[in-house]
Order: sequence, then structure tokens, then C-alpha cells
Amino acid sequence: MKIQVQPMGPYQTNCYIATIDGKDIIIDPGMDALKWIKEHVTNPIAILNTHGHFDHVWSNDEVQEFYNIPLYTPKDDVFLLQSSEMMPGLPPSTPDYELEGDAELELEGIKIKFRHFPGHCPGCSTIEIEDAMFSGDFIFERSIGRCDFPFSSPADMVDSLQRFKKLDYDKTIYPGHGGPTSIKAEQANVDYWINTL
Repeated sequence: MKIQVQPMGPYQTNCYIATIDGKDIIIDPGMDALKWIKEHVTNPIAILNTHGHFDHVWSNDEVQEFYNIPLYTPKDDVFLLQSSEMMPGLPPSTPDYELEGDAELELEGIKIKFRHFPGHCPGCSTIEIEDAMFSGDFIFERSIGRCDFPFSSPADMVDSLQRFKKLDYDKTIYPGHGGPTSIKAEQANVDYWINTL
């Protein structure tokens, strides 16, 4: 699998393109992402959202329309795609598929697993493809997603971190902001973050 990344917009939100067997999967198309995407894909087949915050979904509708490909979004965050208190100019988008809880799907032979880790927002999820975990704003290198936004839940984040700590395998983590890390590296920090919430 080939992974390309470009930070988008003032929040430097990572937009990813994961390419397997010549098929491109676009993850979290943020602000003004279409121009970069057009320069780096040859055969896009889907758009995946880790969650619904504006800086991760800004270009959903534009990319959907340009490529005529389906959008997959965690069900609990679909309402966030319609408007944003923090960014009133958000272009609304509508997913073709709403994913509930932990969900597995297969797109043209590519297996994808969504893991629901709420706390940062109701639908916050990670996306696993082969040996990669795209973590959105759930977990970062030596950090976790903020829980002081509208619809955040520190209690849900504690539960999510406890479940994350129990994962019995390792993958490279590609977060929504900043550089990569790994499941095992961040599991070592989980107790610290739980104690701060």
C-alpha cells in the first residue's frame, strides 16, 4: 500500500490517499483538498471520513461530485456534515453510507475496518487498511483528541482509550494532524491521558 499525505487548511489537517492495486481511497478531504487530490490520484474509488469535524470534511461534497464516488461517514457524526458552529461556511455534504459502531467493509477487494472510539466527537473512529490505522482526531503522537468541543465526551474518551489499550496488535498510526506513530507506542501513554480526563 502506498500512502500519500498533505496537511490542509489553517489547522493543517492531514488528507490521505491510500493506494492499493491501483485503487485510491481518499481519507478526510479537508479544506481545498480537491486540487491536491487531482494531482495525486489515478483511480479514486471512495472517500472515507474518520469523523465529522469541519476541517476533515470540508471538501467531501466537492470530491464526491468531481469523481462521482461514494462517501462513507460514521453515523453518529453525519449531523456535523451539514453545519458547523466553529466554521459557519462549511460546505454541507451527505454520505452515501453511514457506518454504525465498529464496521467492516470491502471496496473492490480492499478490506477496511472502522473502529468506533467516541470522545472527541460522537462518531470519532479510526480506519484500518492493511498495516495502517488512520486515527483522525482520536489519537496522535503522544497526544489525544480534545474533549472540550460541543458534543465531546470525556467519559466516552476514557472508555475509548481503555478499549484502545487492549488492542493486541500493532500498526502504524496516521493521525489527523502531525506525523505518524504506532499503536504500541501510544498504548504506553494511555494511562497518563486517562488520568488527565
